[in-house]
Amino acid sequence: MRSCSKKYYWIILLLLAACKTPADVEIIPVESFFATASQYNYRISPNGKNLAFLKNYNGKVNVFVRTVDDTTSLRLTSFTDVSVRSLNWVGDDRLFCEKEQDSTKTFNAFLIGKNGNSYVEVNAMPGAKINILNNTVHHGSQILITSNDKNQSLFDVYQLNIETGNKRLFVKNPGNIFLWFADNTGNVNLGLGGDGVNETIYFRKNNQDAFKAVISNNFKSTLQPLAFTKNKRFIYALSNLNRDKLALVEFDLFTGKEAKLIYQNPQADISEVFSAGADAVPVAITYELAKRQTHLLDKKYQSIYDDITKKLPNREIQIIDKDTLAQHLILKTYTDKNPGAYFIYDINKKSLTKLSAINNKINPDEMCEMKPISYKSTDGLTIYGYLTLPQNSKGENLPCVVMPHSGPSIRNNWGFSAEVQFLANQGYAVLQMNYRGSAGYGKAFQTAGFKNWGTKMQDDIYYGVKWLIKERIADPKKVAIFGYGFGGYSALNQAIMYPTTYKCAASYSGYINLFTYIKGFPAYFKPYKLMLNEIIGNPEADIEYLKRSSPVFQVDKIKTPILIAQGGKDAKVNVNETNQFVKELRKRKISVEYILNENETQLFKDPEHKLALYKQLGAFLDKHLKTQ
Repeated sequence: MRSCSKKYYWIILLLLAACKTPADVEIIPVESFFATASQYNYRISPNGKNLAFLKNYNGKVNVFVRTVDDTTSLRLTSFTDVSVRSLNWVGDDRLFCEKEQDSTKTFNAFLIGKNGNSYVEVNAMPGAKINILNNTVHHGSQILITSNDKNQSLFDVYQLNIETGNKRLFVKNPGNIFLWFADNTGNVNLGLGGDGVNETIYFRKNNQDAFKAVISNNFKSTLQPLAFTKNKRFIYALSNLNRDKLALVEFDLFTGKEAKLIYQNPQADISEVFSAGADAVPVAITYELAKRQTHLLDKKYQSIYDDITKKLPNREIQIIDKDTLAQHLILKTYTDKNPGAYFIYDINKKSLTKLSAINNKINPDEMCEMKPISYKSTDGLTIYGYLTLPQNSKGENLPCVVMPHSGPSIRNNWGFSAEVQFLANQGYAVLQMNYRGSAGYGKAFQTAGFKNWGTKMQDDIYYGVKWLIKERIADPKKVAIFGYGFGGYSALNQAIMYPTTYKCAASYSGYINLFTYIKGFPAYFKPYKLMLNEIIGNPEADIEYLKRSSPVFQVDKIKTPILIAQGGKDAKVNVNETNQFVKELRKRKISVEYILNENETQLFKDPEHKLALYKQLGAFLDKHLKTQ
């Protein structure tokens, strides 16, 4: 018995040694990477005295409030059925909050006082959604909201009484407006509408006039209103009309022409605009090349930004909220190795106070560097991305995981990624790429992805693998692919198109049928239907292309072991189709691991479900990339 125990002891030691990552890097528990922030979504009251934030309580996310100067917090809600997803101050003493979608697909909203009193539900029809249009309080107790109560494909503007929760129709949608804009006095005289292919800005000089078209452009170009200037004839806007990259401009609503170019970068779209003061004057903009860049437009804020960066060196800094007078700024910081933290900065005192860490279980010294890279695709187009190598690795002949982002019309960013660091800690090189269609690189690059979901966008991903092998980073026999949403869809398509390239593929809520995906958009996306036909494909005119690009119709081409994680209430993926897809794969003797969580939607929200997914993903990759 003793000799047997001793034998197994040595076997276990040998197995543990075989599983070590380069240079005996310590394996960090999965739970550490995916620990949720203790508190987040900070919002500061208009008078700068109170902070509201979200925090987990009894398994659901609830609302808490504290003063700026005292860390003692007061819990305002105690929901145990549905979590709160967002909150906003409406005045100095009251909050407007929205819950997660319920069983009727309604995002229920409520109002509550900063002391937890005067709780009022904001009534909405099943399937409806309410958005704050302008949270400036007018006439003592009114704010502006938009709601699709009357017609789920159209949003009207309402005045909402923040004390009673009653709403009154303020501006009826004429039938073609999908975004409304209010000025700082509570007038709604600007709307963005269209027919799904052509976008039109509509404007009226006062509340009594009819809306008139100012300018129209094809949706492939953008003129995005941001705010009215002090002179209500002009608006600040992001525009790529007659240029490739989104620029910050002043636009003349009387002439329908650009009046002034404020700032543009020749290499990247502007991604964020930070405004200050009652007139919402832009004082800072951001854009992203390899990393996030901030450009200041105002000397005062240049001094403020310089002081903040001096106090928080070598970190990315993002302003996420401010009070009305912009005397306090709520900041989020991060690096590629550090999930970061939330801070409050007092402009007058030039003082910085930490509010909370985003994930205090992560030691940045144990994380891996994310390096910007680029390579050429099949047609010579430059694809930018990021490569993360395991700690203490020579960067040669490594098992690799390719991670396309969940877009398609977003992008990978430099910064901390729990998934990337988890995989790198397990010993994998991780490649992320911004394939054509990704945001931030200009109009030509984004539109190059249209109707190329199953073709050139997939080539861009595959040529990333070719680059890894050419650079001798990847062991060509140990390459896997994993993604969420469009990334999961791409993982399946890569397994279909390049069956000998990948040892395994993992899809987390990946689309399997583009016909179902298009059909799954909610009613309020109806105005965008024609646009979706041009971006993805027309379900009536592009039948063969959409079939070739949908994994559900290509089961016979899959030879690679597959992992599929799916939520039973995912609106973009029909779970019955996924069940049948898995059955067909198994019928063809393809190894399939299937994780089905009936009550989850597209992104798993239950922490236990999320942890179980990544634990199984880790075991799945180890099985196919390390033990064979």
